[in-house]
Amino acid sequence: MPRSRWARLTILVAALVLLLVIGGGGVGGWLYVRSLEKQVQKVEAFNGLQEAQRPVRAADSALNFLVVGKDQLEPGEATSRTDTIMLVHVPHSRNQAQVISIPRDTWTTIPESPPEVGGGPRMAKINAAYAWGGTPLLVRTVEEFTGVRIDHVVLVDFVGFAKVIDALGGVDVTVDRPFTSDAAGGQVYQPGVHRMNSAVALEYARERHQFIDGDYSRMRHQQAIVAAVMQEVRRRGILANPAQLDDFLRATAGAVQVDRELPLFDTIWSLRGLGVQDLTMLTTPTTGTGMVGDQSVIFPDTPASAKLFAAVRDDTMEQWLAENPTALHPN
Repeated sequence: MPRSRWARLTILVAALVLLLVIGGGGVGGWLYVRSLEKQVQKVEAFNGLQEAQRPVRAADSALNFLVVGKDQLEPGEATSRTDTIMLVHVPHSRNQAQVISIPRDTWTTIPESPPEVGGGPRMAKINAAYAWGGTPLLVRTVEEFTGVRIDHVVLVDFVGFAKVIDALGGVDVTVDRPFTSDAAGGQVYQPGVHRMNSAVALEYARERHQFIDGDYSRMRHQQAIVAAVMQEVRRRGILANPAQLDDFLRATAGAVQVDRELPLFDTIWSLRGLGVQDLTMLTTPTTGTGMVGDQSVIFPDTPASAKLFAAVRDDTMEQWLAENPTALHPN
């Protein structure tokens, strides 16, 4: 499945399924959506960040969102893992958006580390920032890595996302390689389309050890789950069924957290003209994988990344995309 499908739904979830409501909602629909705002948890995303340490704001009122997918705690872990990190750039025109995936294993400098490993800046995988310092440290790390000012943060909880799947009564997922599910009692899912409940679907989205390319398979499978959700919404006509729509929206609201500074529904309204056809999917340039000690990591292509993120800062992504057509993911 193309990366674009995962990014698309993340934006839809982050916008509280704006694209599912605005079309036929009218004033009543808008008031209903506003009523869900209290169900969206708020987080302190920028606590402790010093203005002098941060990049300047984007040119011409462009917006940059950090979208983070969080997974459940493993035994012995004190904080959730961040399996998905994306920078979403919305230009001043508000007529398009670029979604730039940052691989979670990207090897970079984390500005702070726990006292037991030194306390100061330390090279590590980029997702260590969230484990070491929560959302504020992840924001600071991504800002230093990209040189792009983060305006707002959206966190999507994969466990909460299971409730979205439950609200749909399961989804049809396209499996690309044989997969053995413990949640389904050891059932082997061969390549093809299979009906999955939330337990099996999330197990499939998390699994990496059964597949030779590990995290790359996990990324594809997350995309497959999200694509399946969107297909199920369309297939069942959720928009035309008030009861089902209510369940779906409330489950979606429970799967999202946003920063306290985000004027959620005003932002949604300003982006109401965006459709999936207006999204461009990219990945931070890399030079490939390798080992650092006993860790498998992904090395960023620093010169190429610098040019990409300069275009984000300057709000000149349209020109950058014209000059780098091979960087696009297929839709």
